[in-house]
Amino acid sequence: MAQTTKHHADQVQATVAHGSAATSAVVASWRRSSNFHRLDPAECNLPRRLSQAEFELARRQIEPLVRAAQSNLDRLFLAVGGVGCCVLLADRNGVPVDRRGAASDDETFRAWGLWTGTVWSEECEGTNGIGTCLAEQRALTVHRDQHFYARNTLLSCTSAPIYDHEGRLAAALDVSSCRADLTEGFVNLIAVAVSDAARRIETENFRLAFPSARFLFAPDINRGGGLIAVDADDLVIGATRSARLALGDAGFSEEAVAGGGPARRRVQSGSRSRPGRAGGRAAGAGAQRRQRFGRRRGARHQPRDPAPEAAAPRPPSRSLKILPFDCRSSATHAPAIRFRWADSKTGLRHGFFRAPHSATP
Repeated sequence: MAQTTKHHADQVQATVAHGSAATSAVVASWRRSSNFHRLDPAECNLPRRLSQAEFELARRQIEPLVRAAQSNLDRLFLAVGGVGCCVLLADRNGVPVDRRGAASDDETFRAWGLWTGTVWSEECEGTNGIGTCLAEQRALTVHRDQHFYARNTLLSCTSAPIYDHEGRLAAALDVSSCRADLTEGFVNLIAVAVSDAARRIETENFRLAFPSARFLFAPDINRGGGLIAVDADDLVIGATRSARLALGDAGFSEEAVAGGGPARRRVQSGSRSRPGRAGGRAAGAGAQRRQRFGRRRGARHQPRDPAPEAAAPRPPSRSLKILPFDCRSSATHAPAIRFRWADSKTGLRHGFFRAPHSATP
């Protein structure tokens, strides 16, 4: 065992010294662990455990997400628990606050530190599934000798990040195993299951955060789409991270909430009908004609309404002001969402997005 530990430590140090971090994500993590966090790959100490008071505080801070994740943790464990894997839900500091595991494997996993209250951040444990997933904010697998510490080279860890209802990194979902016969094909299946469960947890947590909202689906080919929460006045009051990435995060940035509270944006859709229906196209065409010519068909000789008086200038504000306007795509006549906003710092800007499909009636 000592010889194996020394061999792995020498390999890590030689690879870090070689300077191939630009071509390998694993080597980049090894280099962060060695040069930035000042860790020694030959260290044999077990992972640090939080005190009971520290653990209870960490769990309270993430309690809403833990409640939202319960059914999905159970479902994921049913898929992987029978083959010697445990399921961990860790907070953004790399501390597991909830887990699932077979009773027959509990002693083994506790000895490895795969237990609640153990710190698995990259700062403390070097390259590992939970810590590196949180550091790089992406789904990944750290398999056996890809771990930084030699004592962790018998583990295989697959993790995916979880974002909260405001699009911020909140947790990591992990499936770990110490089986020697774990094949690459099965690891790939675990990776798919973990990523899918992480997205379902995000969705459930988002719905619970906005219980009275109407939800719109923002499709995205690369990420599977996300949800937008809209209140009774058709104001956007929230969006998942996937929706922010799909529609552009400019209006959801911190600048939009400089005055405190979430950014609220008015959403207008050309039709409540489904895209491509004849009724929706006809209604949209009529709305465009009326907007262009200022009158309805059959009212050719009626005088136009007098122009409204100019509104008083708005006082300077750092918060985002959303100005509604027609939002139907003239090219496809498909329902669309269009945002226009005024910012005292940058002036008038606008963005155009296709309308998400309604996820709720």
